[in-house]
Amino acid sequence: MAVVRATEKEVQLLARLMRAEAEGEGNLGMLMVGNVGVNRVRGDCLDFRDIRTIQQMVFQRPGGFEATTKGYFYQRAREQDIRLARRVINGERFHPATRSLWFFMPEGACPAQWWNQWNTGRFKSHCFYSPSESDCPTV
Repeated sequence: MAVVRATEKEVQLLARLMRAEAEGEGNLGMLMVGNVGVNRVRGDCLDFRDIRTIQQMVFQRPGGFEATTKGYFYQRAREQDIRLARRVINGERFHPATRSLWFFMPEGACPAQWWNQWNTGRFKSHCFYSPSESDCPTV
């Protein structure tokens, strides 16, 4: 059962975002990016209080995803990307992105904190950051 509502268009939008942000990280990296996106829709906290849909999350300004502003969000969603997007929409979670609301790719080691959120781990080149349960209990 889906943990967030999504139209077919939004499933494809999330799939495109996952591909644009983490195609080079393989399926697991793309799934983790999807976790972050779904968590932002579910969160109703911090920078994501007014985010209620996948479309709002993908195009959030400020604070959105680099792929949508830097020109590499143009690729269509492939069937394999859509399958991955459905998995995270249906509630599958992957550590270290299980409760994460942010990720980024530093040039070196992952900082212990980023925007006052603690690092929960690294997968390949991306570091993931999660809020405390008291700051964001719905994630």
